Amino acid sequence: MPKLVVCLTGMPGAGKSTIVSKLKEENYETFSLGDGVRAEAKRQNLEPTGENLGKLMLELRQKNGPGAIAELIKESIQKSNHEIIIIDGIRSIHEINVLKETGNLKLLAVEASSETRFNFLTQRKRSDDPLTKEKFEERDNREISVGLQEIIKLADETIENNNVTIDELVNSAIEIFQNWIK
Repeated sequence: MPKLVVCLTGMPGAGKSTIVSKLKEENYETFSLGDGVRAEAKRQNLEPTGENLGKLMLELRQKNGPGAIAELIKESIQKSNHEIIIIDGIRSIHEINVLKETGNLKLLAVEASSETRFNFLTQRKRSDDPLTKEKFEERDNREISVGLQEIIKLADETIENNNVTIDELVNSAIEIFQNWIK
């Protein structure tokens, strides 16, 4: 039976990484497209700021095609022995097309209000997180420019991350995965 490749999508700060980190603790195999970009930034000795990572993401897509970011993790997914693989940070149909080759692909969108997302990002404090509303909107616009809203609309299922606990959010995701395996 082909492995289930669950691609998480959603605007920055919607809760994708939160779901992924909890699933990792429960021994799910996880990959992040952002980690691929961060690793490439490190290889090029670039400081991992939001501006640098955003620029690098766009450069990689321009140089190697719109599916370039997914190509960075494709081989690792194919080599995995796990039945379910979770991929964080899908932003375009081109990435979906690259990852379709790795197994039975399903798309799960995580949605949260702008206010929820901004609050989460300012609390998370990852090197590329926006600390002002202006930077937040700039990042949203960059993500939208590479096709993120279209991908969210194509999701097989959507879960809401407004006024729910982390456990409720993660359990909703796991329930969906279990239904997809059946």
